Amino acid sequence: MVEVTELLQYNETVRRRYFEKLSALSWKVFIKNREASFESIRNIFIHTLGAIDYWLDFLQGQNLRSKRKFEDYKTFKEVRNYMEHVEKRTHDYLNSLTTGQLKKTHTVTDDDGKSFEVTTTDILIHIFEEEVHHRGEVIALLWQMNVEPPQMGWKGL
Repeated sequence: MVEVTELLQYNETVRRRYFEKLSALSWKVFIKNREASFESIRNIFIHTLGAIDYWLDFLQGQNLRSKRKFEDYKTFKEVRNYMEHVEKRTHDYLNSLTTGQLKKTHTVTDDDGKSFEVTTTDILIHIFEEEVHHRGEVIALLWQMNVEPPQMGWKGL
């Protein structure tokens, strides 16, 4: 059985491949409004990092502070720095988890104001799924630009 930590590690590996591919684009192409969920490829990429950051804040009981706006990221270096920051936070958090903590329940509220219970594992799976969802969106945008996305098969498949 695959553990959620393996899924998150997989996402990190693929994320880094995508960042390398994306950073080979011009900045103008990276930030162009493509009428996607968060307009540009930059914004989609940063959104996925922001979602991880948000849920790490939630799981660690930290204040859900406001993050930088998409347009505050003006260079690939700034995006890379944020990616590395989020990856370090993820590693630190995952390395501190026990089996019992993975089963801990949390009350979350959806966009409609409905509260429900989820486990830490549920939240970590959501983090994985959120990034995969938006990666598919980036793949479609790259194809529209005639850019081949990086390989991303599970365990080399």
